Amino acid sequence: MTGAAIGLVLLSALAHASWNYFAKRGRTPELFTWWMAVSANLIMAPLAIVLFIVAAPSAEGWIFILATWLLHIAYFVGLSRAYARTDLSIAYPLARGLGLMLIPVLGLLWLGETISAEAWIGAALILTGILTLTWWGRFRALMARPGRFLNDTGVRYALATGIVIAVYSVVDKQGVEHVTPFLYMYFVTAAGTIGMLPFLVRGFSRAQFASEWRAYRVTIVAGGLLQFAAYGLVLTAFELARVSYVGPFREVGIVAGVIMGTLLLKEPFGRGRVFGAGIVAVGAITIAVAP
Repeated sequence: MTGAAIGLVLLSALAHASWNYFAKRGRTPELFTWWMAVSANLIMAPLAIVLFIVAAPSAEGWIFILATWLLHIAYFVGLSRAYARTDLSIAYPLARGLGLMLIPVLGLLWLGETISAEAWIGAALILTGILTLTWWGRFRALMARPGRFLNDTGVRYALATGIVIAVYSVVDKQGVEHVTPFLYMYFVTAAGTIGMLPFLVRGFSRAQFASEWRAYRVTIVAGGLLQFAAYGLVLTAFELARVSYVGPFREVGIVAGVIMGTLLLKEPFGRGRVFGAGIVAVGAITIAVAP
């Protein structure tokens, strides 16, 4: 990866960990996350209008915008249903881990990218680190009853979400060849705003929507801008480096998230987290220096 691509992804990782920290502090993470998307859409509308006037999407670009809309709606629905049906500590690593494994494979088969042995090793290390971070102390129980684990509806939703993550990463890599990255990101954010709403209104009242906004409007707006920047920077990195490298490398944000959780939320930082975060960091460095 180039130095510019590495810098963009590292900034993205910090922004991603920061907005997740804000969402963690909210009363209702689902509503907090939706309000972040809404605020980002409203605040970034002038920029989107300027970018649209200066460099409107081509006909082919609109195809990728539509594709990423559908994929991101599937992502939001799948992930929310996974979280509703199984533990976060199971759903998150499955979704991110499977996506991480599939991105280099799709990059190889779909885009014809070349992937060095070092990059494969780095991706494998990052996956191992994610599983270690979240499943430390539970491997024996999971392996003892794998059938029951796979019969969990939430697990199946998480696995489906992982497939969607890999597909939208490859689609977005192609999409930014036809649409300016931050204009493209604006449409992605709109997919979250519109796509999540039908599912949220069935589970939450108007009073809950309003209460979440009133209680956290400052951090919601800050989180929305950070969320917009996080993936916008990744989309920009897609223009400079292979998706097979950028996709796994962006998981270095997990390390930033663990550090923030420990220092700011006073979460426990046991051996599993230390070991897992270290493995993720080594994997990220391996990809960064891979040819």
